[in-house]
Amino acid sequence: MQIILIQDVDNLGQKNELVSVKNGYARNFLIPQKFAVEASPSNMKQLQERLKVQKVKEEKLLSEIAKVVEVLKAAPVKIGAKTGTSGKIFGSVTGVQIARAIKEQKGYEIDRRRIHILDDVKELGTYKAKIDFGKGNEAELEFEVVAE
Repeated sequence: MQIILIQDVDNLGQKNELVSVKNGYARNFLIPQKFAVEASPSNMKQLQERLKVQKVKEEKLLSEIAKVVEVLKAAPVKIGAKTGTSGKIFGSVTGVQIARAIKEQKGYEIDRRRIHILDDVKELGTYKAKIDFGKGNEAELEFEVVAE
């Protein structure tokens, strides 16, 4: 039986995907639990429309991500840290501090969980972090740790 998934189902498929399953699995579990609908001609038309809308949204999102990446690559983000006399910082720089600095200096709010610091930041200098925007879209951010 052909069905259209309404939401992600483990070991079966993603939302808005057309899959083939056994009749009993579809009628007794997937359809009553609102995980899927039958692949009738009208439901197929609705799926095509949803996919068109989703494609437009993704293109808009990709252009927005490109703008953010351009702004982030323009100049390194400066992060202030308390330091000792030898230039070593107290503690370490985290994704929270980077996200806060991006919001203050560049005007974009990025979730701290999407920021992955590539090096261990223990002293003053320039470092790199990777920002994962999702669906394979990543950007590398350069940030500079300066003394407060």
